[in-house]
Amino acid sequence: MRGLWPIFKRELFAFFVTPLAWVQIFVFSLVQGMHFYLLIDHFSAQSELAGDQTPLQTFFGNTVLLYLVLFLLIPPMTMRLFAEERRAGTIETLMTAPVSTPAVVLGKYLAALTVYVVMWVPTVVYLVILRRTGVVDWQVAGASYLGVVLVGAGYLSVGMLMSAITRSQFLALVGTAFVLLVLFILGVGEFVTPAGSTLHDICAHVSVWAQMNDFASGIVDTRRLIYDATLILLPLFITSRMVDAWRWG
Repeated sequence: MRGLWPIFKRELFAFFVTPLAWVQIFVFSLVQGMHFYLLIDHFSAQSELAGDQTPLQTFFGNTVLLYLVLFLLIPPMTMRLFAEERRAGTIETLMTAPVSTPAVVLGKYLAALTVYVVMWVPTVVYLVILRRTGVVDWQVAGASYLGVVLVGAGYLSVGMLMSAITRSQFLALVGTAFVLLVLFILGVGEFVTPAGSTLHDICAHVSVWAQMNDFASGIVDTRRLIYDATLILLPLFITSRMVDAWRWG
C-alpha cells in the first residue's frame, strides 16, 4: 500500500502540532477522571447497593458519560480530515502525489484512531488503582477496552465519511454528530419498543449501550463484532470511492 506511512505520519503530526488533540485529551482525561472518582466514591459509600456490578463494569457499561464524551469529541477529531484539505486546495497536491487511494484513506483514518487510543491510555491507571484495592477481572477489562476501541473506530469511520462529503469543517462536524445521535437514539429504542418485535431486535443490535454492557461483562459476541466491522469498513469503502472519483474525475 504505497504511501501509507508518510500519510499516517503527516496526519498524526497535524493532530498534535495544533492544540486540538491536546485539548481533547485533557478534556477526556478530566471528565473520565471525575467519572471514575465519583464511581469509586459511590461504591465505597454504598457498597450494599452495588449488587453484582463491579466498578469496572459500571465504568464501561452502565453510564451515559462514556457516550457523551465520545459524542462530543469524535466529530471535532474527524471534521478536518478531508474537508480542510478540500477547502484549502491541498487535496489536489495529495491526489497527484505517488500514493494510492487506500493509503490516503487508511493513513488519515489510522492517525485519528491512534489519537483516540492515546486518549484512553491514561485510564489504564484506573485498573492499577482497582488492583491495589481489590481484584480486577482482566478478561472483563480486556473486553471492555476492545469494546470502546471498536465503538470509537466505527464513529471515526463515520466522521471521516462526513468530512469527505463536504468542504466545510463545521458541516462535517454537524453531519457526524447527527449520524452518531441517530445511532444512539436508535439504540435507545431497545428500551421503548415491545420485547420480541423485529424493531426491538434491530434497536438492540445497533445499541451502543447494549454492546458496552456485553463487553463490560466480558461477553464478546460475534454479532457485535460483525456490526462494528460493518460500521468501520462500509464508510471507509465509500470514502475510498469518493477519493477515487476526485483523482480520476
